[in-house]
Amino acid sequence: MLGRVANTIYWMNRYLERAENYARFIDVNYNLSLEMPPDEEQQWKPIVVITGDWELYKSLNTKVSKSKVIYFLAFDEKNPNSIYNCIQKARENARAIRPEITKEFWEQINALNYLVKAGLENKCHKENNLREFFTNVKNGCQLLYGMYDATISRNEGWHFGKLGQAIERADKTSRVLDTKYHLLLDSPNEVGSSLDLIQWSSLLKSVSAYDMYRKKYGKLTSASIAEFLILDTEFPRSILACLIRAEQSLITLSGSSFGFSNSAQKQLGALKSQLEYTAINEIISGGMHEYLDDIQKKLNGISTAVYESFFTIENQIAT
Repeated sequence: MLGRVANTIYWMNRYLERAENYARFIDVNYNLSLEMPPDEEQQWKPIVVITGDWELYKSLNTKVSKSKVIYFLAFDEKNPNSIYNCIQKARENARAIRPEITKEFWEQINALNYLVKAGLENKCHKENNLREFFTNVKNGCQLLYGMYDATISRNEGWHFGKLGQAIERADKTSRVLDTKYHLLLDSPNEVGSSLDLIQWSSLLKSVSAYDMYRKKYGKLTSASIAEFLILDTEFPRSILACLIRAEQSLITLSGSSFGFSNSAQKQLGALKSQLEYTAINEIISGGMHEYLDDIQKKLNGISTAVYESFFTIENQIAT
């Protein structure tokens, strides 16, 4: 497969996953804000910080408020990672590789694109429309995931798509978990309180993990929740499960199941092994925020290695 086509499929899936996760972040934070004291900066600044767009937000806004943050993350055309821009980019990528996708997938990504455009034009960022809009974005993305799995052959293109989705999902799970620690920085006395439990419950719901977590652990505890979202091998949105899924596709694409044949495979295998051979108490004692930040940096390194191994012109000439 041409590197240009593979790169387009890879990023189409990353943009869709990013859009869905941003919808999750905003929706859960909005619900959480209803339960918390009326301090907009404390409630809404962390969600911008953990997306990595804080500097851009500051350059466009003079203060932190719920309405400004929601608009910035969901609709702002000046924010390259807003839901609006991610869906636009995903749709353009899909158009560029139209022969590689099915009619059903193409129609659904167009429908999702129209939904987000209408949301911007109809001012869906007003509070009375928020829940419905974010629910529709999440459902639209999940419908695309199902169509991708149900209608596209398990060829190289499919594996590049799943690789992009898994890397993006692992990154966003680490960031949504890190949000909780940002919230606790200014309020350590709240640990163990009813507010603390509400926050943990909302965090689980933001990644659709609440029911599966309660089935496995029952009681809500910070250590168990962190273990579930980082180290669980069965829940599809845990960081380790995402790395396992990504490695499966990368092995197929690399044609090497023993050792590694490129830098991407090496770095991904090293990070997966790191998580497989650690315990949650070791992560907590060493600093949860620092550990998650290290994971995010390594995921960025893996993404760069994927580009260099499969998508660069030099690599295409060599192969």
